[in-house]
Amino acid sequence: MSFDDEPGHVGGDPGRGDDRFSTLGGTRQTRTRMPETTGDVYGGGRRPQRTSRSLVMVVGVVVLLVAAIAFANRGGDGSATTPDNAAKPGAAESTAATGTKPVPGKQGGIASGFAQTEQGAQSAAANYAVALGSEGMFKSSTRNDIVRATHDPAVVDGLLGQLDQAYTPSFFKNVGLNDDGSTPSGLTFISRTVPVGTKVSQQDGSSATAEVWCTGLVGLAGAGSTKPVTQTWFTITEKLKWVGGDWKVESSSQTEGPTPVSGDNRASTADEIAKAVQGYGGFTYAR
Repeated sequence: MSFDDEPGHVGGDPGRGDDRFSTLGGTRQTRTRMPETTGDVYGGGRRPQRTSRSLVMVVGVVVLLVAAIAFANRGGDGSATTPDNAAKPGAAESTAATGTKPVPGKQGGIASGFAQTEQGAQSAAANYAVALGSEGMFKSSTRNDIVRATHDPAVVDGLLGQLDQAYTPSFFKNVGLNDDGSTPSGLTFISRTVPVGTKVSQQDGSSATAEVWCTGLVGLAGAGSTKPVTQTWFTITEKLKWVGGDWKVESSSQTEGPTPVSGDNRASTADEIAKAVQGYGGFTYAR
C-alpha cells in the first residue's frame, strides 16, 4: 500500500448522495440524495456541508499513516504454543466483564501489558488505534513515542523515517495547521479515533490479526475555521506480534466503513465542539 492509495482511514464521504440501488427484477435505478446546507457549517443546519474529499483523505492519514506503509510480515517462528485461555477466533462477542484484570501499566501514556489471548489482542489493537489516531501524531516528539510504544521494535526505525517524510509543511497546510504542525491561534485541532468494535480473525501463540471498526473526529474547531470537524468511519486491520511480553503492531491497513446513515442531529457550534473535546477524556479499551 502506498501513500497514493489512502482512501482507507477516513472512509471518503459517508454523507455523499450518489449511492445507487438496483431494483429487483429490473434495471431501474434509484438515486438517493441526502440534504445539505450552505453557509456556516456550525450554524445549526441539519447536516454540515462537507469539506473537500481531498482534505478528508489527507486528514485520514492521521488515524493510520502507518497503514499506507508496506512492511513485510515478520511472523513468529511457530515454536510458541497457544495459551490455554486463548479463545478461538469466531463470532463477535459483546464487550463484557471477563474476570481478567485490566492492563497492568502503560508505556508513553499508552496502555501496555496486554494478555496473550484473543481478548488481549483485541484490547491492544483498539488502544493502539486510538493512539495512532490522536493529535500527538502531528508532533515529531510525541509521534516517536507513540510509534515506539505501539510497534514491533524491528519496524520502528523504518516507519519513523517514512512518517517524518510524510508530515511536511504542505501536508500540515492541507489539514489547516501551521507549517510546523502547530494549531493556528484561536482554533482547536481535533483528531480522535473511537473504536466501535473489535474482532480477531487469526491468532496463535506469537501472532494475531485484529480488526477494529472505528469512527473518528477530525478537523479544526473555532471561529473562522475552514476545516470544520467531521465524522468518519473506517476499519483498521492490525497484524500483531507477541514481543517482549506484549502485543505490538507489525503492520496495518485500513478500509472505508462500514458507515451508517447519518442522523438528523443538529450540528453543534465550533465552541461546543472545542469544549467537548477539551472536557471529555478518552478511554483505555479492554475486553
